Amino acid sequence: MNKAKRLEILTRLRENNPHPTTELNFSSPFELLIAVLLSAQATDVSVNKATAKLYPVA
Repeated sequence: MNKAKRLEILTRLRENNPHPTTELNFSSPFELLIAVLLSAQATDVSVNKATAKLYPVA
């Protein structure tokens, strides 16, 4: 895939979903990264339960 095709895809995604949201709870880019890594192996609900306890001690 070339650069023009990538830009076309990103443009279409932005047009169709200009303000994407997530079910994951986070308050910083680092917390989002951790939540995304955990969500690869678990549901968003269980990730939110785990990170609620993890973030305060991290």
